Amino acid sequence: MDLGLGGRGYLLTGASRGLGFATARALVGDGARVLISARSADAVASSVEELGGAPSAFGAVADLADPGAAERLVAEARERLDRVDGVLISVGGPAPGSVLDVAEEHWRTAVDSVLLGPLRLVKALVPHLAEGSAIGFVLSTSVRQPIGTLAISNGLRPGLAMTAKALADELGPRGIRVFGLLPGTIATDRIAEIEAASGDASAARARTESAIPLRRVGRPEEFGRVAAFALSPAASYLTGTMLPVDGGVLRSL
Repeated sequence: MDLGLGGRGYLLTGASRGLGFATARALVGDGARVLISARSADAVASSVEELGGAPSAFGAVADLADPGAAERLVAEARERLDRVDGVLISVGGPAPGSVLDVAEEHWRTAVDSVLLGPLRLVKALVPHLAEGSAIGFVLSTSVRQPIGTLAISNGLRPGLAMTAKALADELGPRGIRVFGLLPGTIATDRIAEIEAASGDASAARARTESAIPLRRVGRPEEFGRVAAFALSPAASYLTGTMLPVDGGVLRSL
């Protein structure tokens, strides 16, 4: 199936590795052009090179928690890509901990990065989006059921998901789609770090996989292909919804 991505331009945040990078690879592989951003200049440069560089891939250093980052990113995307047909917004996971143990400062920091940062970017980008564009948020299965020791994610991700649904209502008449992606356990560097921190990475992986109906963690490219489809013209009637990419781990409908 032709996704219709040829010549289109996409901005991806938090995309120097992991799920964002997997999506960038899928987009570029199908003919799109991308601007990827992350907080590390070295990571961005390395990832752009791996994607083949110009004219298919460009990079920018940005932290969405910085109030000025959104306008700079949008300006650079418009300059580098000539056109912006969509965005995939991903930010790093907030600090772990239980509801009673997480310090208030961590909640405040996460509000800036997980909630306000993405909203600033959407507000800066929407005036430049045409009919047929798409806005995607990388969220978490915590949108539908809480994850142990991730109180901040459990609190903020569902709020951003509902905000995305409201945006779908607001932007639908202009032909702009909005959706969220709910990744389960995907084999990224972050997951490897969490498993290693447990003291027995193999046992941690086995426990995780035993709770997944497919009995394995996901591969980044499996997420990337779903995200690329959802951003593409081939998904032209998909909006206002949350798509799990979780191997069946969510028990809700």
